[in-house]
Amino acid sequence: MKISYDKEADALYIELLEGDHQCRVVRLTDDIALDFAAGEKLVGIEILGASRLFDRPEAPAVELKDLIGKVAPA
Repeated sequence: MKISYDKEADALYIELLEGDHQCRVVRLTDDIALDFAAGEKLVGIEILGASRLFDRPEAPAVELKDLIGKVAPA
């Protein structure tokens, strides 16, 4: 997983699957979009206007919790 922030666009992107994918975009709101690849795999989440939602979008707080033993095999 990779999280990136584009200050000029004020957009935060959470990449869940690496690589190049042909994606279908599903807009949840004007500011939030989901990118789906073949097989309806969620590739990423785009958040526009990130500075309104996060105190520091360039360095958002990330909490990883209870991950041991819950990772699906590749």
